[in-house]
Amino acid sequence: MNMFHRLLRAAGTLLICAAMAACSTLPRGHDYPRIDSHALVNPEVTRLGGMVERATRQNPGKSGFRLLSVGVDAYLTRMQMIDEAERTLDLQYSIIRGDDSGRLLTQAALRAADRGVRVRILMDDGERIAGDEQISPLTAHRSIEIRFYNPFTYRGSSHFLRGVEYLFKQSRLDYRMHNKLMVVDNVAALIGGRNIGDQYFQIDSDEQYADNDVFAIGPIVRGLSASFDEFWNHPLSIPNEALSASKSSRGALTERRQLTIDEPSEVDPGGIDLLGRVDSGEPFAGMISGRLPLVWAPAQIISDSPDKKSVSDGTMVGRLMHRPVADATLTSQSEVLMITPYLIPGDEGLELFRDLRRRNVQVRILTNSLTSSTIVLAHSGYMGYRVPLLEDGVELFEIRAELGNTRGSGQTAAMSRHGTYSLHAKVFVFDRQRIFVGSMNFDQRSMHLNTEIGLLIDSPELAQELARRFEAMVQPANAYQVLLQPGNSENGQHLIWRTLEDDRMVDHLEEPARSTEQTSLVRFLSLLPLDSKL
Repeated sequence: MNMFHRLLRAAGTLLICAAMAACSTLPRGHDYPRIDSHALVNPEVTRLGGMVERATRQNPGKSGFRLLSVGVDAYLTRMQMIDEAERTLDLQYSIIRGDDSGRLLTQAALRAADRGVRVRILMDDGERIAGDEQISPLTAHRSIEIRFYNPFTYRGSSHFLRGVEYLFKQSRLDYRMHNKLMVVDNVAALIGGRNIGDQYFQIDSDEQYADNDVFAIGPIVRGLSASFDEFWNHPLSIPNEALSASKSSRGALTERRQLTIDEPSEVDPGGIDLLGRVDSGEPFAGMISGRLPLVWAPAQIISDSPDKKSVSDGTMVGRLMHRPVADATLTSQSEVLMITPYLIPGDEGLELFRDLRRRNVQVRILTNSLTSSTIVLAHSGYMGYRVPLLEDGVELFEIRAELGNTRGSGQTAAMSRHGTYSLHAKVFVFDRQRIFVGSMNFDQRSMHLNTEIGLLIDSPELAQELARRFEAMVQPANAYQVLLQPGNSENGQHLIWRTLEDDRMVDHLEEPARSTEQTSLVRFLSLLPLDSKL
């Protein structure tokens, strides 16, 4: 009888959620009163602005860049930029976790607001989990505003209830904001593939996501701020107060402050003293002062419009990011290097690679293996493209979860020994002269369903730096090279995975996996027609 009652309650909940979802054609709170706001008009009046203005005058027509491949350095730079903010702080991320790194960043943003800094935080709502709500009380601060892009109506953390709402409102909720951007005082920016969370800074022993960010100063920053403003002021970006007013009460903010006081003074996930490293001021102080030299180069911002769906279906004029990325790829004359965690090119992507190979352009791609993949569904969509890519002459590498060495990995040898390494970077190198770094994966979701942002930078120096990282990561000790070998399969050939194990080269005739269950699951999922959603 108890089980019967539970089933009745579950069915009732399902019906209520279905009715709730069906009645909501626009995100909840779309008509909530709000005031548009914009980036700081005169950033040169800030201390950072004055320093950057002098450096920019010495490099007319260019912006200053530095690649951040080491996860901890990327986190320290974020924290130190927040601590140096004087007038404005803008954060745009698809994920801000409530773990150690996320809580420390939240505390830093609160300290900035207490100094009078205007803080704007724009988050996507698609990957929210229990604990992420730790950021919501900040909205009660008069200098902090939080908005959610295309939010769910249900505000809890139940995967089941969120799944029900998604099922009934898929046409709207499929479209997510995948951008990753931070701007301080409209002077300095950080852009790339990292979200906020321990995994993204490679300090979580359970998962480490290798990635790239670009630190930027100079004229490019005003364009990045303009992109943030466009999303911030868009009707799809809903104020947190409209969604969960109770979470932004003064009492909740007071509790958050008390929690900060009660938390231990030393936070060291992964054995790293994050607080001590933040207080050192490096690497941010070195980049601003010139001790860590920046590369000055011309660059272009490429991004999707906030209402990408309407642009895609032709009902609105706007920007689609995958087109300029494809154009930049097709202009390559000798070589394209690509690092992407998810590789689901679709017909148009396959044709792009074929065009390059017809012109004898070398194409080398590094992506996740089944052992390193954190999303088995995405890997299932990739599997069917391996043979046609290899037949066209594309060189294909899959990163291992357990690395043979840490060169290019972005993390320590101690962390790498956990064997939970995974790719998250989205990086292209064109002819070792030009690079793309941003949030866009080479998959159908990034091309058609997620909004994305990135930079095209014309810099042989940065291109060579990324090429060196690529070469280190595809070494046999760190990756499988996927090859076609004649065999007895139906099409006359089969795949092998070549790698270095125990100081000798090994060819795996079956795809390396964490378990037979994982292999069975990914094979089953590969039979489903889901490519357009992956």
